[in-house]
Amino acid sequence: MKYKNTGYEISKRGIPFLILLALVSLGCTKKSSETTQPADSTAVNVNKTVGLFLNNSSKVFNGYTLFAPKQNTMTYLINNDGRVLHQWTRSIYPPGQSVYLLENGNLLRSCMTKGKLSSGGGEGGRVEEYDWNDNLVWSLDFSTDTYMQHHDIRQLPNGNILMLVIEKKTVDECLKAGFNPNKFQPEITQKGMMLPDYVAEIKPIFPIGGTVVWEWHTWDHLIQDYDATRDNFGVVKAHPELVNTAGDLKNLPAFWNHMNSIDYNAAFDQIAVSVRGNSEVWIIDHSTTTAEAKGHSGGKRGKGGDLIYRWGNPATYCAGTVSDQKYFQQHDVEWVRTGNPGAGNLTCFNNGLGRGDYSTVDEFTPSVDADGNYPDPAGSAWGPASYVWTYKGTVADPMYSENISGAHRLPNGNTIICSGTTGLFLEVTPGGEIVWKYICPVQGTGPIRQGTKPDADAARAAETMNSVFRIYKYPVTYAAFIGKTLIPGAVIEL
Repeated sequence: MKYKNTGYEISKRGIPFLILLALVSLGCTKKSSETTQPADSTAVNVNKTVGLFLNNSSKVFNGYTLFAPKQNTMTYLINNDGRVLHQWTRSIYPPGQSVYLLENGNLLRSCMTKGKLSSGGGEGGRVEEYDWNDNLVWSLDFSTDTYMQHHDIRQLPNGNILMLVIEKKTVDECLKAGFNPNKFQPEITQKGMMLPDYVAEIKPIFPIGGTVVWEWHTWDHLIQDYDATRDNFGVVKAHPELVNTAGDLKNLPAFWNHMNSIDYNAAFDQIAVSVRGNSEVWIIDHSTTTAEAKGHSGGKRGKGGDLIYRWGNPATYCAGTVSDQKYFQQHDVEWVRTGNPGAGNLTCFNNGLGRGDYSTVDEFTPSVDADGNYPDPAGSAWGPASYVWTYKGTVADPMYSENISGAHRLPNGNTIICSGTTGLFLEVTPGGEIVWKYICPVQGTGPIRQGTKPDADAARAAETMNSVFRIYKYPVTYAAFIGKTLIPGAVIEL
């Protein structure tokens, strides 16, 4: 393990900070599919509160990390030493919530606009694209009193944008859809609405606006066993392809599905959405037309807009038990990319609500063939029975974020993690060794002075004001960096 020879780090203001290096190394063992994590070998500074804590250069992936502090309007690209390579400063909006670096070097950024609808989390309403020189080249406002973009977006290979959107449904519409009003949380009747999710595909119109070219709505694929007078009345267990109005069988909030991530598989032309309200991932067929997506037939899979696969919480669609539940209000379910170890598997940040105060990053292999077909579960739960890999933090570095957060697989087999509520970034090896650790040094008031702890978030007891929704790490060979001059600058913290 290599560290800098100097005992000082020079910040923007030229202030030296003594770095005390302490190496701690414990063994790593495996138990079933879960890796019992070793304590990490961390460069410790007793005065350090933010910024870089560890960079094991012999094991860390050679890449650049993109992040947007949740309470600020800045977006940063840093190297493994925690030094700024590039930044975008001109947006007037905090993230709402995800940001991406496109292959052309542009920044695709969702924005929190505080529109007329409120989901109570993951607010959005606007999407912006900035070029490398921080010029706004495209924007789309997608927020009215009946719908609002939120949480996540994803660019398709053809340049179109997939978005998560909530839509307003009145209490009367909910009752007509067979919802049991006895399961409503008080906010539904107080606000007079429920906010289920849908997916919209937007063809951008530069420099402002866009056209909706495809839609998929949860509301078109409901089943319930409460009200026999409704058309969607049926046996829930016999229809795993439909969404039970009872959800996870608990009281239903206004923000019912609470989707928080969307991903796209180009090989299969399929979409994966993380459904926090159900503790599940749903996969739907994108090859349908909008008309077919409203129904139960059509598309490559012949099932229209019905779910072609779901995983994480069998109790939502069959007679699963608590022991069968694998996801616990997770975030950021996405496919491992082609060429990366575990390609085709699905990873997520499993927040862990309802199972104890700990989070995990979990990876599983979906029950799918080489052509993208998922076998019918025939009245039981879709496989697999468990994960193929799990990361669970360490004794020295416990990991728990009750909301936000994310993770994805890197080309060298490491996994980059954002434990979002406290702005903690980790890179871990397949064996669970932490080889990079960084804490976001930016809150609503701007960069934090080293040695000062981030402020507590008064609105969210479990969060600090340096929270981050998600991060992405890009290889140094990523197309966005071709022809760019990337000179490491100062660290962000004061």
